[in-house]
Amino acid sequence: MILRLRKPTWRVRHLLWLGILILLAWGLRTIPLQAIWQAIQGLSLPAVMTLILVNIGLFLMFSSRWWLILRAQGYPVPYLELVGYRLAGFSMSYFTPGPQFGGEPLQVYLTRKHHNLPEGVAVAAVTLDKLLELLVNFTFLVTGIAITVQNGLLGDLAFGQVLGMALALLAVPSGYLVALWAGRQPFSYLSARLPRLTAKPVLRAINDGEVQLSRFLRQRPGMILAALVLSLVIWAGMILEYWLMLHFLGLPLSLAQTVSALTAARLAFLAPTPGGLGALEASQVFAIQALGYSPVLGISATLLIRARDLAIGGLGLWWLGILTRGPSAAVPVPVKARD
Repeated sequence: MILRLRKPTWRVRHLLWLGILILLAWGLRTIPLQAIWQAIQGLSLPAVMTLILVNIGLFLMFSSRWWLILRAQGYPVPYLELVGYRLAGFSMSYFTPGPQFGGEPLQVYLTRKHHNLPEGVAVAAVTLDKLLELLVNFTFLVTGIAITVQNGLLGDLAFGQVLGMALALLAVPSGYLVALWAGRQPFSYLSARLPRLTAKPVLRAINDGEVQLSRFLRQRPGMILAALVLSLVIWAGMILEYWLMLHFLGLPLSLAQTVSALTAARLAFLAPTPGGLGALEASQVFAIQALGYSPVLGISATLLIRARDLAIGGLGLWWLGILTRGPSAAVPVPVKARD
């Protein structure tokens, strides 16, 4: 019985890595490696330092929404500690197969381990943070796809069909938020009807988290709005960082062109491969070629993105090792009156 369950898993793995190799081969098939090296060598030290500083600032901002949600719940966890937990969570998501998910349970675990947060509070904060992130991310993708199709960068694809697919993505987090605001608990409902697939502790955590989420959405709409504003600021920073990177590589793109190329990169990260491996390379070659520039610049941009993400991911793995060796919190973080 065990062998029968494992056999399809290995087949899926083989197909997955075969797909990665095909995408990598497609992205590199006509690109001279010497030209790529020359493009990267053309980056000046001030340009590299600017990109590093912008990325440090951006990563520090990524935890702002999570920090705000916890604070609104009455649990003022120190901001830089949340940055460290987010760093560890990023590493977990980046180096494991899947569309940039997987680090969220780790974030829940770390806040409970080091601050003794109630289970429902920890689950609700991380879940709401991720939902708002997905909502804004998919809104950007819808906008980016609309701009890309209108500019004719996707060939003869029908605008309505592509936009419909993008809106379907957006409907998932927005529909879930609406259900929670209405007092529903979708995951608790589904999990309770799949008792063989859901352990009782997991079911309890899901239920507690959704109860907290539902209450928070109805009682603190102002904080939700503030978190969405923070998300928009973060996305503006991401667009700026991507534009700067391409600018330093010698690509004078307009705002619309930058959004189109960045949309291709973000869609690649939805691929079920670690860090969008293969899909990211192919997406940037396609996008840069569609904009009328050399594919060498697309691969050069990909290498810079990879260098950034691997540096952050490696640092996150190191920090995760430190966090998991540390002792658990003896007392819970002090609960303050909600703002």
